[in-house]
Amino acid sequence: MSRALLRYIRLSPTKARLIAREVQGMNAELAIASLEFTPNKAAKLISKVIASAVANGGYDAQDVIVTSCRVDAGPVLRRFMPRAKGRATPIRKPTAHILVEVGTQKSQAKQVESKSKDSKPKDSKKIETKEASATKKPATKAKVVEKAPKADKVESKEVKPKSTLKAPATKKTTAKKKTEGEEQ
Repeated sequence: MSRALLRYIRLSPTKARLIAREVQGMNAELAIASLEFTPNKAAKLISKVIASAVANGGYDAQDVIVTSCRVDAGPVLRRFMPRAKGRATPIRKPTAHILVEVGTQKSQAKQVESKSKDSKPKDSKKIETKEASATKKPATKAKVVEKAPKADKVESKEVKPKSTLKAPATKKTTAKKKTEGEEQ
């Protein structure tokens, strides 16, 4: 596996990451060819970095896969633009670092096999613990069944219909009180 790093490029990292995601896992020759015809500043720079990574490893571009293409943020150049009434607004000019790693298909297969061999003993331990815990689960299920009816009671509370609620006092009742007070 070989790699190439291009640093301090005057390029927005967020825009470059869009192109970098398309290239990952592609054949290096196909990636370089497709990036050269992409109308984007990042595409042309990433294709050069891929070509450099292939050359660093001494590989042929047809036999190599782009294993990872990463774009990290670099320092931001800060500039200012003069505005009205003596003010100034900041201008941010971001930079980026592009890292590309390439490897042969055979080395990829070896890495996948070694990862799968390491993970098999871990999986067998998980299965054993699941079987041991399966004997304990029926007791916990009985508790869940006991709690379920209580939850149903809470949900079965009925809301009083609007007709049983008292209506707010209306103007007529206040008018009757005034007329009674005047009569006395």
